[in-house]
Amino acid sequence: MLAEIDDGVWLADGPVVSFYGFPYPTRMAVVRLGEGLWVWSPVELTPGLAAEVAALGDVRWLVEPNKIHHLFLGPWLERFEGSVALAPPGLAPRRPDLTFAGELEDGVPGPWGPDIEHVVFGGSLVMDEVVFFHRPSSTCFVGDLIQRHDEQAMAGWRRELMRLDDLAGPGGSTPREWRATFVDRDQVRGALDRALAWEPQRLIIAHGACAEEGGAQVLHDNLAWIRRSWPV
Repeated sequence: MLAEIDDGVWLADGPVVSFYGFPYPTRMAVVRLGEGLWVWSPVELTPGLAAEVAALGDVRWLVEPNKIHHLFLGPWLERFEGSVALAPPGLAPRRPDLTFAGELEDGVPGPWGPDIEHVVFGGSLVMDEVVFFHRPSSTCFVGDLIQRHDEQAMAGWRRELMRLDDLAGPGGSTPREWRATFVDRDQVRGALDRALAWEPQRLIIAHGACAEEGGAQVLHDNLAWIRRSWPV
């Protein structure tokens, strides 16, 4: 259930889901802002979790990091009727059954005010990702762009493949096949520069181990491939 990690910032771990046969842990965040609650990467909505979130205040905004993060979004919109969802690039066409208030754009502030900023890691042929930063708590939120899976949560060839992909263990990175699709190198390097300029203390990761301190260094190290001439 919800665990408060900073003043007005909570995390909740959801169920492990299967992604092409690989076990993926899920994690969400709730941030209290002046006009209501901001929810990042919502996980499966159980009655208990819904009650906990409702006790914190009114849910105003629901956001996802990228177009493949949408599995649990519908029930959240139904349960919290006053909430609105802002789509990352490419999600709205994939979910025509959901109503979005708009699409998150790079360089355009979100409607929730200055406490939360975002950068779009664009330039990919297949999928961009929106990375968020909560300035009061110095917390950065990353979906699939950085993954740091528990090696003990998988076995056999899946574990070895995760290791080869730099996605398991204390390191972490971006899946190699996704890295190779970032053909606009200037765009994605610019996004990394802006995210590093935030100098986040804490890094919240949807799939794997978070970093409670040294978030900027983890961001720098795990996304070092962006600086290289050949990303994989």
